[in-house]
Amino acid sequence: MPTLGIAALLDGYFRRRFAAAGLVEASVPLDGGATTVHCWRFPPEADGVRPVLVLLHGFGPPATWQWRGQVGPLSRRFRLVVPDLLFFGGSGTTAEGARTEAHQAEAVAKLVAAVAPPGARVSVAGTSYGGFVAYHVARLLGPAAVERVVIASSDLLKADADDRALLRRGGAERVEDVMLPRSPEQMRRLLQLAYHRPRRFTPGFVLRDLVQYLYSDRVEEKKELIKGITLGNKEKFQLTPLPQEVLVLWGEHDQIFPIEKAFEVARKLGANARLEVLKNTGHMPQEEDPKRFNEAILNFLLPASKSSL
Repeated sequence: MPTLGIAALLDGYFRRRFAAAGLVEASVPLDGGATTVHCWRFPPEADGVRPVLVLLHGFGPPATWQWRGQVGPLSRRFRLVVPDLLFFGGSGTTAEGARTEAHQAEAVAKLVAAVAPPGARVSVAGTSYGGFVAYHVARLLGPAAVERVVIASSDLLKADADDRALLRRGGAERVEDVMLPRSPEQMRRLLQLAYHRPRRFTPGFVLRDLVQYLYSDRVEEKKELIKGITLGNKEKFQLTPLPQEVLVLWGEHDQIFPIEKAFEVARKLGANARLEVLKNTGHMPQEEDPKRFNEAILNFLLPASKSSL
């Protein structure tokens, strides 16, 4: 019997954390079966008192890896819906169309319609690339369906100059070389960019295992997603204020989307947006300081409640 690598063992552990939070795994067919969205969701028999919260992961590992520190505390206050975005995890589509964050948002909106109670208003939280999608979901469905929005570590004003600066920091020639590591060296550099306090040393065989397990699937489709991002293209995308209340969450030492962009994003989102900076964290504050990250979300989404984590 082959020995499981560390990535597979971690994957199993993270999945058990989702199950322990009371979430059930589902594959939801959409678009007449052309699209399938894999998700973890509240069980159908869950009480109807708790509000619905959709968590959207960033570019990279599937949802179980990126939201593992949130599902336990947040599931006590919300009915959670945690999908894998298209071409991540078990989600995918054969439908024709642009591979844009707006296309991702359409799939998320259809998923919400399929699994949330009819007429229920939901809140949406997205990190990094998932923040791009969350913004489009909020704009697509409007305040009648989406009550509040959390945009975490997500530069909605990203432009070509920002990509060039990222490539300089990452020592790479193309964004896909940073976001889709194909070697242990590229994986190590991505971890150094993503975390304010990365591990001092991770063995090469562990990095190789992570690359193989997390970044070897649907590579061409993910490259299309990177190329399809409309942010920064003034002909395809204009950032406008959202009518919903918005919390912009950002790590103080983010090297993917530097902190100065957080202030610009919050200002551009208008009077309904406020910014909270999480000190001593990088691009993944939900992993580096999950307690403060979760408190920020709970205080924003349930302002009248005093939450105990």
